[in-house]
Amino acid sequence: MRFPLAHRLDEIEPFHVMEVIKRASDLEKAGRSVIHLSIGEPDFPTAQPVLDAAATALQHGAMRYTHATGLPALRDAISSHYQRLFGLNVPAERIVITAGASGALLLACAALIGRDAEVLMPDPSYPCNRHFVVAFEGRATMIPCSPVERFQLTAAMVRAHWSERTAGVLLASPSNPTGTSILADELSAIADVTRERGGFTLVDEIYQGLSYDAPPASALALGEDIIVINSFSKYFNMTGWRLGWLVVPPAMLSAVEKLAQNMFICASSVAQQAALACFSPQATEIFEARKEEFRRRRDYLVPALCQLGFGVPVLPDGAFYIYADCSRFTHDADAFARELLEATGVVMVPGLDFGEHAAHCYLRVSYATSMEHLAEAVERLGRYLAARAPLPRPAR
Repeated sequence: MRFPLAHRLDEIEPFHVMEVIKRASDLEKAGRSVIHLSIGEPDFPTAQPVLDAAATALQHGAMRYTHATGLPALRDAISSHYQRLFGLNVPAERIVITAGASGALLLACAALIGRDAEVLMPDPSYPCNRHFVVAFEGRATMIPCSPVERFQLTAAMVRAHWSERTAGVLLASPSNPTGTSILADELSAIADVTRERGGFTLVDEIYQGLSYDAPPASALALGEDIIVINSFSKYFNMTGWRLGWLVVPPAMLSAVEKLAQNMFICASSVAQQAALACFSPQATEIFEARKEEFRRRRDYLVPALCQLGFGVPVLPDGAFYIYADCSRFTHDADAFARELLEATGVVMVPGLDFGEHAAHCYLRVSYATSMEHLAEAVERLGRYLAARAPLPRPAR
């Protein structure tokens, strides 16, 4: 090409796991049986009440542009959801319907991040979060987080890393890739630190509905200055519908609305009509049953991985991921993921996709697949690892 591409592309990395996924696809085409413990997508289909609502909307031809902030009825439904589930008064006017959680994060970053502004976030964390910051010419400051901190930022970390260029923090609770949540007191303390410094607290809650060991909570309880992202993809099983929402402080709404008008026009009309059914008693019963199935899978897979020799230093309390320590077997998790794929047909995501801190020690294991597939994956891994030469001990 005779024209240059934007410099920001130099700081946006591809998903490393995509090379593993490509190889898995090649193996499947060649007739190999492959088990995907890599996918961040529920294996359940869209719930029937949601499909029915979409069909009804299509029959009535209600497929025109909506308001940039979304269907009023859907914003009202989400507001009622916060009241019913958390006892929180979140006015519908603060809720913006978006083209997936990614659309919500893009709007938030466009509104909040100026050139060279720093955003603090944990390492490890979902890679797109830091890449969205870079796309708006900000700087993602990745702070190493260990099992001691549940792979999450603490208020002390935020305080220690805050600089004159820091604009705020970007958190995820529960987190991808670790499945861990930020404890309520710690999240409150983080919000206090950012508030004292005039910064923002932006919390990704797309796995909020998939919380297993305590009732789900929302950072919105900490005050109306908290900004929250959520999605219909994970708990509500609507991944391909590309629908999410953003909750913003009242003073931020006009800015976000202006951005939404220019960047997206509106989220998919049929997806919004379908999502209205997500809050019906019939759909909620389905989602809660599926949540219990995810819990059952977690409770099977965590001890199974430990028995195989992986480490699970923090029990994941949400989402559908286990951040498994593979350092007993390798010094290079990326190479190990490829090795396991070739030898066993089991696909897992190397930690390199989620940051740099101890990334060579970890694999992200997804249990968004059936118990039958999980059991088969454990059996395959067990056979291979039992016969594999052990990792050489370091020289003294």
